[in-house]
Amino acid sequence: MRIIPAIDVLGGKCVRLQQGDYQKNKVYNENPLEVAKEFEANGIKYLHMVDLDGAKSKQIVNYKILEEVATHTNLKIDFGGGIKSNEDVKIAFESGAAQITGGSIAAKNPALFLEWLSIYGKEKIILGADCKNQKIATNAWLESTELNVIDFINEYVGKGIQSVICTDIAKDGMLQGPSFDLYEKILQNKKVNLIASGGIASMDDLVKLKAMGCEGAIVGKAIYEGRVEIGDLKFKI
Repeated sequence: MRIIPAIDVLGGKCVRLQQGDYQKNKVYNENPLEVAKEFEANGIKYLHMVDLDGAKSKQIVNYKILEEVATHTNLKIDFGGGIKSNEDVKIAFESGAAQITGGSIAAKNPALFLEWLSIYGKEKIILGADCKNQKIATNAWLESTELNVIDFINEYVGKGIQSVICTDIAKDGMLQGPSFDLYEKILQNKKVNLIASGGIASMDDLVKLKAMGCEGAIVGKAIYEGRVEIGDLKFKI
């Protein structure tokens, strides 16, 4: 299973939110590049970067930070947050993203999202399936929909999506363990490459996610709070 540390960027700084609440943010480093370099120095190969400013403003904002990290490290970056247009996708890839994650756009404009899948291929486009009470949430998690997360994922897998990042918002930033029950339901579809995100608090959580069949796991606050040591992660467990 791939271990993918997260850098969430707000106001140019590396932060973590609690359950997606922008008012409950904690700054861990003023310089995201420093954090990325530390990950790489400890054997990490992958990075999940979220443009929180972009997610809120509905367009890519922190592409310069993406470019800086991509230029000064060899990390393979998947980038999301505010990607809503063809121009946003172009900027993200030109700034060094190896992959982009589309969440709100997949819920609100599926035709455009599928167009990106067709143009760039399933290796480059990740489906973001962020949910609360198993309903898809959009626009920086500030809006809810009636879309069931499992149906949402299965429909897109049927249309060619390969990789899915699923975050249970209620778990995110709480350090109380991920949404194992939800992931078990999602993994009943054997075609899903599931990347678990939200709530991971320990190495035991990662071992359990691997045993369940997750392709990857995104770890954020547990690293920043010292619950999981970067050196223990490498890039696989």
